[in-house]
Amino acid sequence: MRRDDDVSTLVEAARGDGPGKARAVARLISLVEVDSPKLREVAQELVPHTGSAHVVGLTGSPGVGKSTSTSALVAALRRAGRTVGVLAVDPSSPFSGGALLGDRIRMSDHATDPGVMIRSMASRGHLGGLAAAAPQALRVLDAAGCDVVLVETVGVGQSEVEIAGLADTSLVLLAPGMGDGIQAAKAGILEIGDVFCVNKADRDGATTTRRELRGMLSMTDRADGAWKPPIVLTVATTGDGIDELLTAVDDHRRHLESSGEGRRRRLARARREIEAIALGEVTRRFGHLSGDARLDGLAADVLGGTTDPYRAAQVVLDRI
Repeated sequence: MRRDDDVSTLVEAARGDGPGKARAVARLISLVEVDSPKLREVAQELVPHTGSAHVVGLTGSPGVGKSTSTSALVAALRRAGRTVGVLAVDPSSPFSGGALLGDRIRMSDHATDPGVMIRSMASRGHLGGLAAAAPQALRVLDAAGCDVVLVETVGVGQSEVEIAGLADTSLVLLAPGMGDGIQAAKAGILEIGDVFCVNKADRDGATTTRRELRGMLSMTDRADGAWKPPIVLTVATTGDGIDELLTAVDDHRRHLESSGEGRRRRLARARREIEAIALGEVTRRFGHLSGDARLDGLAADVLGGTTDPYRAAQVVLDRI
């Protein structure tokens, strides 16, 4: 074991303001990413210090300006005196399996700011646009004292609405001229978006995109008194509209607190996390049985008609 892997020491350093803070945060997230045997200890040490950060998820089609918008939001949050964590989930390299780090390069302006912690993670083929280790990585940034954690996903698609289950506020970015309105409807993100942003609003068609989006949102079933997602026009490269976008995000945070919706979402998030950990453990244990000759015997019984697959599966579960 590495000398700097003492979990209590790492958590203490991550929560402090010393020169080793960034290194401790990075090391804790690395332990999470590699599914370290010390992961349970990490979770135990972190959980008393979590629950304060406002988690904002950013998603949208490739090319809408997610990374530029994230960087602009970081700058606006820092001007407001808030500490920020950024979890940028990059596509995996087909060769190494590691993150391509494009988002981190684009946010290099904040690299030397002690009030900003940026981490790129590889999706490693995980569906939903997020890395499998993202929930625990978020917990690290939360415990480290970040007021806001921005989570940028790989890109939106048919199966990539998982961000809604991880974030307190889901921010959906679109751009004119990309057919994003139709794509949003197909991908199902109209239902999960809390704030919509039409970026690159200096291009032709921005107001048309906003109008079409507003029309589609008006057809979405929402309960009386429910949050009505605002649509903000921005030009992230110049910062135009970013303050208005941050205001919309903060308004949604206040709505979550006053309506009780924030607690409901976090309870649902904790439930999903427990289920995922339990299922992961079952899968791990089942893997140990995959080479068991008794499993071949059960398969032969099913094939021969002497038992059914449900009964055979129950036998396997009883062994686990």
